[in-house]
Amino acid sequence: MDEEYPAELSTGDNFVAGPLPDDPADVDPVDLEQTERQARQELVKVEAELNTRWPETKLEPSLTRISALVNVLGEPQTTYPVLQVAGTNGKGSTARMIDALLTRMGLRTGRYTSPHLQLVTERIALDNAPISASRYVDVYHDILPYVGMVDAAGGPPMSKFEVLTGMAFAAFADAPVEAAVVEVGLGGTWDATNVADAQVAVITPVGIDHVEFLGGDLAGIAREKAGIIKPGSVAVLAEQDPVAQRVILERAVEVDATVARAGSEFAVLRREIAVGGQMLTLQGLGGVYEEIFLPLHGAHQAANAVLALAAVEAFFGAGKDKQLVIDAVREAFAEVETPGRLERVRAAPAVLIDAAHNPHGARALATTITEEFAFRRLAAVVGVMADKDARGILEELEPVVSEIVVTRNSSPRAMPLDELNEVALSVFGDDRVVAEPSLDAAIETAVALVEETDDPDEPLAGGGVLVTGSVVTAGEARTLFGKEPA
Repeated sequence: MDEEYPAELSTGDNFVAGPLPDDPADVDPVDLEQTERQARQELVKVEAELNTRWPETKLEPSLTRISALVNVLGEPQTTYPVLQVAGTNGKGSTARMIDALLTRMGLRTGRYTSPHLQLVTERIALDNAPISASRYVDVYHDILPYVGMVDAAGGPPMSKFEVLTGMAFAAFADAPVEAAVVEVGLGGTWDATNVADAQVAVITPVGIDHVEFLGGDLAGIAREKAGIIKPGSVAVLAEQDPVAQRVILERAVEVDATVARAGSEFAVLRREIAVGGQMLTLQGLGGVYEEIFLPLHGAHQAANAVLALAAVEAFFGAGKDKQLVIDAVREAFAEVETPGRLERVRAAPAVLIDAAHNPHGARALATTITEEFAFRRLAAVVGVMADKDARGILEELEPVVSEIVVTRNSSPRAMPLDELNEVALSVFGDDRVVAEPSLDAAIETAVALVEETDDPDEPLAGGGVLVTGSVVTAGEARTLFGKEPA
């Protein structure tokens, strides 16, 4: 049982995380660039400090520490309405779509997501854009004394994720935002983000992942994720496995939440593949939204889009014959960006990056490749984490790729190359597997594979490279291709 935190940690004062930055128009661009460069250096120091804490892969089922932190900060998470997103796959994309819709509706928004692809500032966004390195550093230093108070109260010190969550809540209150989109880090009930009392709880498809933390029982995983559904809230649910659906609905009934389900109260009515994405007709809670262009590939992204639409409708109280402004919805979806989700970073040969890191995500990726792309030859570059189902991921990819180049990213948690290579050989066979010790070398090898031909009549065009296997692999690939954090 967790130790109680002493009463002297409680304060009713509202927390303010320092002054707002100056208007960029009043700042010399050279000075601004120099300040941000210095802030990047400070950011490295802050990350080094945060990395001395429990990592995000080490968890304890408790909200005691984060509750104590937000208490001494003056409960910043209660100063704005919250839309919370849980699930196994699609959380990040759905959160970005919700953010885009709310922003286009004229609200000032905050968005908290994890993990990041390239730079940790991606995790805390204001107005649909990552906060600056300088702002990140300032917020960290502003809440650090309060973190120290919680650490000193006894029990395990705060984890890195708990501190980041406190930073996000504080930054949103200080902005201030009019709505916060908060993605669950892991699970739901015991996730640090769950100290927020979300008025809209969004649950993307629930599958089996993070077995070491959540177990391999689908009902148990769904029960943990359903913990974000709070009394009197609206639960907006993606289509689920029947086992997961039953558990989630039981939670909704238990807390008297209103439920909106994909396939029942809202749905994708029509989907057509278009240049650069897809054209959708969506049935929302308030009516039909036609001619919605989504610049993303895959039926799973269409499902994420209608889930986000229903969540925003629920937030604004939309219902029968009460729709959101159609032009705003169209503009929001047309501008959605989801870095590292089937993102094209090179044209010839085409290089696509996708952060799929479990079999469910790899299956959606493979289906999209089959339905929406016509590669003459596709080579996959794959680097996974040691705690992931590498075999399951590779088995989903095997039917759609010609060769696989296995590698490892820079994370200490990456699966050793010889171990991943052994799994790949058993799935693909000796003739279709190449191993490279670094990601850059792996990509070069994959490009060479899809460009080579022994037949002079075979066209060189139509080759593709798919870089996937983990969020870290996707992020490092974006950096290699010169993409800025987003």
